[in-house]
Amino acid sequence: MSTTTPVNTGTTGTGTTAGTGSSSLASAIPSNMQISQTDFLQLITTQMTNQDPLNPSDPTQFLSQIEGLSEVSSLQNMQSSMSTLASSLQASQVLSGTSLLGQQVLAPGSTGTLSSGGTVSGAVSAPSGATSLTVSITDASGALVDTFNVTPQSSGYTNFTWNGQSANGTAAAAGQYTIGVTANVAGATQSVSPLVYSTVSSVTIDPTTQALDLNTPNGTIPLSSVVSVQ
Repeated sequence: MSTTTPVNTGTTGTGTTAGTGSSSLASAIPSNMQISQTDFLQLITTQMTNQDPLNPSDPTQFLSQIEGLSEVSSLQNMQSSMSTLASSLQASQVLSGTSLLGQQVLAPGSTGTLSSGGTVSGAVSAPSGATSLTVSITDASGALVDTFNVTPQSSGYTNFTWNGQSANGTAAAAGQYTIGVTANVAGATQSVSPLVYSTVSSVTIDPTTQALDLNTPNGTIPLSSVVSVQ
């Protein structure tokens, strides 16, 4: 009588080691050939009952087969539990994110959306030794709309607000504008990356990273990028 190769020590027909986990076993064994734990135990019992008395099978092989089946079953149950836990965590993330709806969050960015009669606010981390900061506002065509100076704070973030007006004092059209910041350090001009305040309108789960994203008029902002909430 032929013996059965233990599932936790042998290899599948495709050459993949069976001990690599449930995913390897599932991919190596066709679905129409997979059996339940009860069916497997019944097969083992039948094999032991009908073995040749003059050439009995090695009982350790049966134990190895049962042990392997138990291991695969446990891995499958663990995978199912992890999937359920992941779904619960996603739901919890979304629920927590709803508390940010309508709030202003500060995150790295260079684009601000101006509403009619509104303003655009942001902040910058001034480099050491900076004596002044210059904020420039350009429109979608790249034309300079306004510039203004801000005194850097000695520590933390230096906030700034564009009043929504062009350099000649007229109200700028509603829309998106690009924000640039430069710092004067020891008489030299140094570019600085700005941060922009955005109002959260909705929250979603990123299908790729499974992280929480905040949807704002200035674009989608990962929650991990937020440095402040107002």
